[in-house]
Amino acid sequence: MTATTVAPRSEASEHPANSLPRAAAFAATPRLSILMFLQFFVWGAWSVTLGLVMQTLSLGALIADAFSVGPIASILGSFVFGMVAVRYLPPRLLLGVLHLLGGGLLLLLPAQITPATGGAFVGMLFAYLMLYMPTVGLANNLALKALGTRVDRFPFVRAFGTLGWIAAGLIVGWSALSASPAIFQIAAAASLLLGIYGFTLPSVSRDDPGEQGLLRTLFCVDAFALMKDRSFLVFVTCATLISIPLAMYYAYTSAFIGSIGFANASGVLALGQMSELVFMFSMPWLYRRFGVKPLLLVGMVAWALRYALFALADAHGAAWAIYLGVALHGVCYDFFFVAGAIYTSTLAAPRQLEAQAQGMLTLFTYGLGMLLGSQIGGLLYAAMPKDPTIADWHAFWIYPAIAAGVIAILFHVAFRAPATTSERSESVATK
Repeated sequence: MTATTVAPRSEASEHPANSLPRAAAFAATPRLSILMFLQFFVWGAWSVTLGLVMQTLSLGALIADAFSVGPIASILGSFVFGMVAVRYLPPRLLLGVLHLLGGGLLLLLPAQITPATGGAFVGMLFAYLMLYMPTVGLANNLALKALGTRVDRFPFVRAFGTLGWIAAGLIVGWSALSASPAIFQIAAAASLLLGIYGFTLPSVSRDDPGEQGLLRTLFCVDAFALMKDRSFLVFVTCATLISIPLAMYYAYTSAFIGSIGFANASGVLALGQMSELVFMFSMPWLYRRFGVKPLLLVGMVAWALRYALFALADAHGAAWAIYLGVALHGVCYDFFFVAGAIYTSTLAAPRQLEAQAQGMLTLFTYGLGMLLGSQIGGLLYAAMPKDPTIADWHAFWIYPAIAAGVIAILFHVAFRAPATTSERSESVATK
């Protein structure tokens, strides 16, 4: 089956196999919004200032290792939990169990952040991320299935994830805990709460394993078979590649902004989260109005524009380029990754492979793409002098700018949107 044969799912076909009835989907929206808020509150509570905590506690040499285990855990965890266990356990049960176990590990992490136990800390962080990273795809899968025909409401639900991330950062900052191991205790409390709350979420079906064996499921043969569709293969390839500059943004933007003279780097970067929130709320209308391909393409072009602005910026006459480049985060992330999650779910739904497909997408983006981005960014950063000048940073950002531009051109030429996308969007808009 190719993307051009995917038709809008009827309410009858979606329940109970794939989703809740439409009325129940509306009623579930507040519950799913709370899910997303807590899901990203947990992540935002510890990840933003982890480097500062480790540096403060004389573990600066292990910061690179700590940030490298996330992509690896995303790859392995997506295989084990996102693509296998979800076929044998209800999504809400698996989500709840993973967050309860993860919350327990988070409570143990503060005691390990010492020079004598730094290695154990990194190992325990890896174990925690093995539990957490699959829940990102699980949360997306559960929400998309519960929303059924109203997948256009997913960006609204997902926007509460950004609110959760912002709220976690504000609480950590206002509590003066940015450099304290207590960030893990805050994350643990939210994780345990989400673990309990997860059992109360809408009961959507797990993926149907059919006659497939464990090994076939483990290596996600069915999900990878979706890439026989040329456009989906193009999308997954471009999603993986665009995640490389995404990793570089997360790892080096704060250092770049601080080194060129901005005193409040965290305040500047907050513009990106605010922008993400604004565009997240506008995504339902944009998705109905323009369809899949224009949103994905604009998202990738925004990546190239952002890094070009960084390559031109300084803290004085061209400070506007910094602010605009950071503010583009909403377009970069929402237009590509949120629209991409909807596109993936739409393509996988007729085969009842939503969870496997979302897990596979997480594997390629937060796993392979982010891992490559961390390594490539590290090589570029290592090539700069110990105290880089503005000119050094300008040269650093040119590479991801060119790469993102090439990826956008490749996507525009090779991707063909499903024939029914606009028709489906219009039908959803009129309901």
